This record gives sequence, C-alpha cells and structure tokens, in this order.
Amino acid sequence: MGETGALIPATWVLKTSTGDNGTMSGDEDDFSSWRDWALSCVYGACMMAQMGLMIFNYNIMGLATVANMGWLVMTISAFFGWLPIYTFKRKGAVPEGKSYMKTTVLVDSGIYSIVRHPQFLAGVLISLALVLMSQYWVNAVLFLPVLVGTILDARRADMRLVEKFGEDYKLYMERVPGLNPIQGILNMFRGRE
Repeated sequence: MGETGALIPATWVLKTSTGDNGTMSGDEDDFSSWRDWALSCVYGACMMAQMGLMIFNYNIMGLATVANMGWLVMTISAFFGWLPIYTFKRKGAVPEGKSYMKTTVLVDSGIYSIVRHPQFLAGVLISLALVLMSQYWVNAVLFLPVLVGTILDARRADMRLVEKFGEDYKLYMERVPGLNPIQGILNMFRGRE
C-alpha cells in the first residue's frame, strides 16, 4: 500500500512519477511533490506542536475521564500504526532487504480489510488523543490541519495505488473505507451475513 509511519506523513519522502526512490526526477510532477511535501510539513509541525502543548498543558481542564479516553485512543492508534508493518512483511511479497512499504501485491486482508490507510488513521488518532489528553483549545485547533492534511495525503496515496494496482485497487476502494474504521468493521460484518 505504500504508506510511511504514523508520525511521518507520506509525502515527507519525496515521490517521483516513476517510483519511490526519494529523488526529484525533473518531471512536471516535481511541483506537486514539493507542494505535497510543504503541506505535510505544515501538518507535521502542527502535530509536533500538539505534543509539546500536551506536555505543558496535560489535563488542563481537570477532566480525568477525558484524559484517560485520550490514552485509550493513543493505544488504539498503536494497533493501526504497527500492524501494517507486520501485515505488509507477511503478505505484501516485499523483496528481500526492502522496506515493508515496497509491496509487490495488493494487500487487502488483516488490518487492510478494515481501512485502506491504517497508518494515516493512526496519525489522526494520535492527534485526537493529544486533544483529549490536554483539553487545551489550541490543540483542538491544531487537530484540524492534521486531519485535513492526512485526508489529502490518503487521497494522493489512493491515486498512486490505482496507478500501481489498477482495477483491483479500484474494487478494493469500493469495499474498504480509507480512514473510517467503524465503517470498515460494519462492512466486514455485513459481508459475513
């Protein structure tokens, strides 16, 4: 599927129109790569700011239940962040010695039967957890660019993956939501009936 880790937006690794070698190719796609990179830097900075603000403003409103919900959301984000690494290594036909992101087959089972972009979802959940833990209004405001940036990154990833896997990925997109795990779980149960 080709995502990066939950805390590192996918476009921080510069893409080219022909591959993922991390260098600029001189093609017309360079402008969009730089624009995408800049957007990811902005929302990545927002998430880093959230982390700092949470440290200095933990449970600022004194709502222990809300702060504890934040820790629960953070724990859930770990599953969505780490399971893809295991799943890709096991089912993605990754060449020996290559990154887990270098899949050669479409993976649509395991965590990928619930959401198409679990590591992007993990980033959103981390950001939401920081809002709940801090209960600070600035963290809530910073959540918005993280959410929007992640949605845009997931859409760009979908476009790249349609190019890579073709019609199979389009069908996968119809079956499995990009970032909504509740819908993904409901779809799984509906499929079993």
